[in-house]
Amino acid sequence: MPDLPTARLDPHTGLFTGYASLFGIADTQNDVVERGAFLGSLAKRGAAGIRMLWQHDPAEPIGTWLSLSEDPVGLRVTGRLVTHTRRGREALDLMAAGAVDGLSIGFKALRAAGGRRGATRRLLEVDLWEVSVVTFPALAAARVTRVAA
Repeated sequence: MPDLPTARLDPHTGLFTGYASLFGIADTQNDVVERGAFLGSLAKRGAAGIRMLWQHDPAEPIGTWLSLSEDPVGLRVTGRLVTHTRRGREALDLMAAGAVDGLSIGFKALRAAGGRRGATRRLLEVDLWEVSVVTFPALAAARVTRVAA
């Protein structure tokens, strides 16, 4: 697992950063995201067009993404939990306590290689529509690290 820059959660504002995906590492679905896979989606949708959900539930938006960008490690995200909502407050409390720290992406594969009969699928281009805060991410290293600002 790569040595990731420390992500932060600010318990007063609901701001946090982390990695929603990391390049070159297989997840539990045998998918490996390649560098550049998110660029088209990010250019098309921008941070405002990507939803922040609780556990991939479209009925449970919990905040907004302020920035999403590819760096050499993966898809780095900065978001703000909406703490005026019940679920946003709960998410913040659970993240601050260390009970929930996973991030996971919701997407459609647009271009991929491999993936037949249990082989690893390399995701070359994806249509990213949401990033969720989750208990168990498919990619174990996709996390928020709670360090008060």
